[in-house]
This record gives sequence, structure tokens and C-alpha cells, in this order.
Amino acid sequence: STAPSYLTMKSNKSIVDPPNLKDDTVSPGESSNSFITSMLSIRNNWSRDTSHMTTLTTSTSSTLVTIFESEHDGSAVFEKFKSNMQEKFQCLHEGTANQGTLTVLNDIYTKVYITEDGGGEVNNEHEIRQIEIFRRARTEDTPVNLNDIFKPLPGQDKPIRTVLTKGVAGIGKTVSVQKFILDWAEGKANQDAHLILPLPFRELNFMKNQSLSLLGLFNTFFMGTKELEINSDQYKVYIILDGLDECRLSLDFQNSMRLCDVTESASVDVLLTNLIVGNLLPSALIWITSRPAAADLVPSECVHRVTEVRGFNDPQKEEYFRKRITDESLAERIISHLKSSRSLFIMCHIPVFCWISAAVLEKMLSEAESGEIPKTLTQMYTHFLVLQTKINNEKDYDKKVNDEDMIYKLSKLAFQQLMEGNLIFYEEDLRECGIDVTEASVYSGLCTQIFREEFVLCQRRVYCFVHLTMQEHLAALYVYLSFINNKINVFNITPDQYTTPSMLSNPGMFLSDLLKIAVDKALASANGHLDVFLRFFLGLSLESNQTLLKGLLKQPGSSSGCTGKTIKYIKHKIMENPSPERSINLFHCLNELGDHSLIKEVQHFLNSGTIRGTQLSLSQWSAVAFVLLTSEELDVFHMSKYARMCSDIDEVLVRLLPVIEASKTAQ
Repeated sequence: STAPSYLTMKSNKSIVDPPNLKDDTVSPGESSNSFITSMLSIRNNWSRDTSHMTTLTTSTSSTLVTIFESEHDGSAVFEKFKSNMQEKFQCLHEGTANQGTLTVLNDIYTKVYITEDGGGEVNNEHEIRQIEIFRRARTEDTPVNLNDIFKPLPGQDKPIRTVLTKGVAGIGKTVSVQKFILDWAEGKANQDAHLILPLPFRELNFMKNQSLSLLGLFNTFFMGTKELEINSDQYKVYIILDGLDECRLSLDFQNSMRLCDVTESASVDVLLTNLIVGNLLPSALIWITSRPAAADLVPSECVHRVTEVRGFNDPQKEEYFRKRITDESLAERIISHLKSSRSLFIMCHIPVFCWISAAVLEKMLSEAESGEIPKTLTQMYTHFLVLQTKINNEKDYDKKVNDEDMIYKLSKLAFQQLMEGNLIFYEEDLRECGIDVTEASVYSGLCTQIFREEFVLCQRRVYCFVHLTMQEHLAALYVYLSFINNKINVFNITPDQYTTPSMLSNPGMFLSDLLKIAVDKALASANGHLDVFLRFFLGLSLESNQTLLKGLLKQPGSSSGCTGKTIKYIKHKIMENPSPERSINLFHCLNELGDHSLIKEVQHFLNSGTIRGTQLSLSQWSAVAFVLLTSEELDVFHMSKYARMCSDIDEVLVRLLPVIEASKTAQ
């Protein structure tokens, strides 16, 4: 069957319709929840703090945008609005809710690399794989400054109304949006804009069955008391639709009714399609952000520019750690360690991974923590999970939630939702995993680096893990714990059996058998949606990681002989010649298991020059691709150098295609 996409929200079962929202409805008071803008969250909750927000309400004459009450002139109203937005977006919240530190965005912000994208086919590969492919700046890339997102480049004459910005989870899209708004509010950029209005799809989802006008929709998000009419042709308005990949609305651009009056009521999906097409507020500028596989939900003819957030390039990675770690010597040690592990340093293109690495390595390198410094993905995330659990245990509070029990329940949630392709969860999803909503509130309030609760429109709760990879790590942990503690193979459990898994115990099954099943399931995925999950699951089978997780294990899993069998099985699968992308992930899996034999063999050939007279097997060619992909320098790939060393040039081209994609130029 087709593997689920990470980028669509499939289950609507737990979304309950909010109260009917009329055009003049005032949203509920401000939330008591303290989880606001964070570099670690998948999305910012733009409307959480309603006390600083303004109102857009309905006008009955021409195309008008209206704002909150003011006894001053229009310019004073706009300045007040900007002041409120500056206050709202000037800080990031890092740390847990109880001890979370307010970090000034301008102090910690590190510029991400944004390029103009020519479009092309949607890439459905796992997003970590996309990072590996696109981590290098190609010579033909056209960089775009964040604050120039709507400005035509030299030689481009047509005005830009709608911009679609793509980027994988955690790459910096939402923080870039926050920085864009903050720079405007502080008077640093885009001063031609009178208003910038962020509308996150995460919150728009709750209004899917509501009927209201566009101005009524604005009114719901931006509260106030009285109208002030502003002609939309005279004043420039920017509208930011953040998180298209989280959209649960039916955006039907082919059959949607045409709507041109901002005071006319319709469903939210109709309002949005007409806004994007340009029937509503044609003078407004629209910025849409999305993860890659959902980007084609908007027809190309409606988009005037496509950009891509590539995350941090190598200098920006180092800049981030030097800003994040105040101890210069410690920052240099962290950078040096990450550079020593190419797989980890490549992952640092994702800002969220930089944060995780900084949290773990700062603790371990500064306090002489015992144990091996993380060198693999599994080690880094397992240390991070343990670190957060320790922080919980050090807090002074009336503890009613057992850490081990809650982590197991969260891991179950992570696995179930990963299999369904969901990144955002609702109350019903939690209840199905035995998580009481009150427990979730308590636990997310104590450990927001793992799991987050957010209040959105009408005080509805939304839950998410801080990043896709955190969900994948916990999902792998659930599979491992279920087997080690209860001898249950969760891969064989259907959704309706999740409530009674104890009936499905497999006492005669060995861990090595389960690892083989996981390898086969990952290889069967057409788009690699289980690739990183597999890396984590294999890594957790090592005794070194089991030692870290001893508090969660009833008894340690015996890896005696298991690791060797698994390595042998993976090498056999590489020889079976899977796709280049799956082959490369299998080499990442070998790295997680600590086996580098194939890599060292190929590196010997490459370094000695004897590869010229050597006929390599297809598995060795896959190893060549992996070695080249994880090398520091790959500016120019000389294909001709390798073409002379094989009898089947077409097959080798297929093996080395990922290298060609990742290099700046190929000859």
C-alpha cells in the first residue's frame, strides 16, 4: 500500500466544531497557557495572546479592511498595531514552561539560507533525505533575502503578489515569518506595508464548518472594539498563511464558488481559495509557507514566486552555536565534535537539530558527564530524552504523572500517528493512547522540549512533538519497549487492536527477527517515510543506548549476537540492489549500528587510487555514493572519473545519482 505522507493531516475525527462565529464575534479571552512562540515548536500560535491583538471587522462599502477602535488618525492606529506586533514577536521562548527563558529574537536569530525555486516535481522523499540532497548551495541558486521576499529580482518586471515558501519541518520557516513581522514592526523593513496579518492553518482548521465573511475571519483573529475603515487600494496589507501542510480544509481551486465581496459570508475554504486566487483583496500580498509535499495544493498559476528555506549552511551552523553557547571555548568544542561526525553535522542544517545538539553537548561537555559523547543520531536523541527526564525530576512540584509511564504513552501516540502520517494531534488521539488530557497538560507544561500543548481558537487544545524526528525517535522507542517489556510485535497490530496489545504477545520471537521486519517495512516504503524511524530503531537495539534507557526497561534486551545478525541482513539487502535512496539509508543504518566495514573498504579504494583497476559490485558503488555524500567537499563531481571503472555505466549512474544531485556541478 502507499505509504502515508508526513505532510497531510488525515484524521479529522477529534476536531469538534467550535461555537458559531459571527462577523462581530469576540474570541474568548486570552489563554492561560504559557506555550508561546518557540524555535522548537513546529508552529507558532499567532493568536494565543489576544490582549495585544487588533480587530479586523466588516465594512459594507467597497473593498475595505477595518481595524480596532481609535480616537486618533489612521497613522496612529497603524503605529499602535505595529507596536503590539513588536511586543508579541520580539521574543522566543526556550526551555520548559516553568523555567522557560525569554530569549530576544534579534539576539539569537541566525539567518537561514533562502533561494528562489523554479518549481518542478514535488519531492515526496523523507525530509531528512531532502536535507542530504539539497544541503549544498548550487552555483545556479538565486539567494533571496528574507525581507525582500516580495521584491522582484533584477530583470524581473512583473509584480509579485503571492509567494509560496517551501521547507522541511524545523528548517526555519515559522521563525523566518516571525523575524519578517518583527523587522516590519521595528521599522527595519517593508515599511510600505500598513498591516501584516498572520493566519496559521493550524487555527483555521477549527473553523472549517463556519460561514463568515473575510473581514469576519480577520475579526476572529484580531480582536478590538470599533471599526476604522481603510480602503484596501490605498493601504497595503500582507497576509501570511502559515503551515499549508497542516491544512484540513478542502481547498478546491477548480470548483470553488467565486467570491469578490469581503463582506459576503462563505465557508473558510471558499474565503481562502478566493483570497489566494485574487478575487478577494486583490491588492493584498499573500505569503504561504508549506512543507514540500503539500506545496502543490495551490495551483502554480496562483503563485508568482516560489522560494525554499534551505536551513543553515555550514558558516551559519557555526554562527548559531556561537550565539547559543555563551562560553566561547565550549562553543568551539561543540562545533568541533559535530564536525567529527559528518552525519550529525549534515543534520545541523535543521535549526531544531542544532538546538537539540546544543542542549545535549553543552550539558555533557561542560559538566564532565560520564558516558560516550553522542556520535550518532540515536545517541543524540536518546541523551536528549534522558536529559529532559532528569530536568523533570529536579523540579519542585506535586508530581502526579510518572515519567516512565507518560513517556511510554507518548511513544505509543508517536508510533500510531506516524503510521497514519499525522504530526498534529487532538484530544481524542491522546485518549486513544490512554493519555488523560489533564495529564498531558501537566506533562507538556513540565517538558515542552519533547511534547507541546497549544491553545488556539475557542480555547481548543492542539498537541505536537517538537519536531518530526522527535516523533520518529519516540515511535521507535515504543516498538522497542513493547517488544522488550512485553514481547509484542506492534507492526502486526491493527488500529482496532491497540487497546488490547497484550493478547498479541510473541514469546518465541527474537529481537533480531523484529529488526529484520523493520528493515523490510522501511525498504517497502516508496517514499522512505520510515527511513529515519529505522535508523532510530536499530540504534536503540545497542547496549549503549539500552543503558541510557534502563529506567524504561523491565529487563535489558539481549543484543548478544543480535547486532551481528542485523548487520549481516542489512548488507544482504544492500546487495539486493534497492533504490539508491534506500541503499544510502541502509548505510546510515550501519552507521547507527557502529559498522563501517563496507565504507572503510571503499574509502581504501578511493584513497589509494586502486579503484581504477577494480570492478566494484553494486553494493560497493552504493558505498561510494554514501562516502561521497558525507564528504566535506563536493563542489564538482567528475563522473568521467568513475565511468571508466565499470562495465554497466547506466547502472552506476543510477547508484551515483544522489551524488550528482547533491554536487554543485557534475562533469
